[in-house]
Amino acid sequence: MSDVRLASPQGRWILLTTVLGSSMAMLDSTVVNVALPRIGRDLGAGLGALQWTVNAYMLTLAGLILLGGSLGDRYGRRKVFVVGVVWFASASLLCGLAPNTGVLVAARALQGVGGALLTPGSLALIQASFHPDDRARAVGLWSGFGGIGAAVGPFLGGWLVDGPGWRWVFLLNVPLALLCAPIAVRHVPESDGTSPSTALEGAGVDRPHARFDVLGAVLGAAALALVTYALIEARGGSFLVPLTAVAGLLAGVAFVHVEKRRPDPMMPPDIFASRQFTAVNLVTFCVYAAFGGFFFLTALQLQVVAGYSALGAGTALLPTTALMLLFSARSGSLAQRIGPRLPLTVGPLLCATAMLLMLRVGPGASYLTDVLPALLVMGCGMVTLVAPLTATVLASVDTARAGLASGINNAAARAAGLLAVAALPLLAGMGPDAYRSPAAFDHAFDRAMPLCAAILVVGAVLACTTVRRPAPQSPDPECRTHGCVTSPPVEPQRPLDAG
Repeated sequence: MSDVRLASPQGRWILLTTVLGSSMAMLDSTVVNVALPRIGRDLGAGLGALQWTVNAYMLTLAGLILLGGSLGDRYGRRKVFVVGVVWFASASLLCGLAPNTGVLVAARALQGVGGALLTPGSLALIQASFHPDDRARAVGLWSGFGGIGAAVGPFLGGWLVDGPGWRWVFLLNVPLALLCAPIAVRHVPESDGTSPSTALEGAGVDRPHARFDVLGAVLGAAALALVTYALIEARGGSFLVPLTAVAGLLAGVAFVHVEKRRPDPMMPPDIFASRQFTAVNLVTFCVYAAFGGFFFLTALQLQVVAGYSALGAGTALLPTTALMLLFSARSGSLAQRIGPRLPLTVGPLLCATAMLLMLRVGPGASYLTDVLPALLVMGCGMVTLVAPLTATVLASVDTARAGLASGINNAAARAAGLLAVAALPLLAGMGPDAYRSPAAFDHAFDRAMPLCAAILVVGAVLACTTVRRPAPQSPDPECRTHGCVTSPPVEPQRPLDAG
């Protein structure tokens, strides 16, 4: 079913459901950052434990999101989406009741499993449900409201931390899930990739009976887990650090080898035959590595160094929310008209400028002259970048692979954030107790922001040199039947969840 109009009642229900579901995952990944100092103080955690509080979630999300996308394509995107929403809420309840950091980190890992089920399904449902003429606007609205969910997270988190307590940062997901799941069951049409007209049938792939790539999922997650452990624990000088680093790299090599040889891989290598798809995923990795490091460290910088309360730090980040609300949908439509290369080049450069402006934020920083200018530039960069990035990747793949492509792009984004949160404190020279010392943290923050800006510049260069406007797909029915993944689909600028 791909004929629902955005202006129809069902179209509005679909958009509301996908925004609610994806916002749970986005909100949780940003709201936690503001709560970290209070979590550390209440549970007696060092910087490493705070990194794991963020990364345990990102680890399972990034490691399993490809499998989540494939599950949706095979068994029904709505079904897997609803399961993910319920799972995510249950793990959130466990986070809210955690008595120590060990239980909290384990519950965060379970949250990531739920996120891996619901996140790729949200955009895949939009892709499969809406009429082609409405998809660009639908993804612009989805990106805008989803970005708002991510941006409002620090404000909401600060209010909860300073009010009822940090545990409510997680407990908030329970009522959201109770609202989202029934709406999805009642108003969202089921869709999958097994229709007779899909490219997969023409390629001879029997989706319902193909086996899951469990080995690939285990190897991918193991590679990320081992490398992350090595980066976080490197400051301790344990002999396990080089061993786990090498083991992580070997697991990564084994993952690529397995995916090339399996008849039903979790990440089919032929999807990267599209140079556009490969290029935009590389840009995604750079952008979200910088974003992951920026939001993790900025929430701490504002509280530890500038002396803001949790609510004050969250409120300080609201300008990006306003800009995303006002202009994301228009940005997606503009990119559809002018092509993705210019927005994907200018957006990262604006965000890099914002990160350099954050170097002005130190002890006694003025919000109006030091913090606000950086966040306004950051908001402009995100508006320029996020919706076009989201809309570009699926323009390079067939509709039947919507969930898979969404999973791959999400995996790139989440893995980038995961590795950035693990590596940046190490590269910036932060010790285990750095967040308890304003002077030490400020010094390390001043080293970390230029690193984030440099990663964004690399992303801009990649976009400028490799991303092109998608060409119209051949109307030849034989091409669609047999799955020409190297040619973009007929409708340009199709959506993908990149964040």
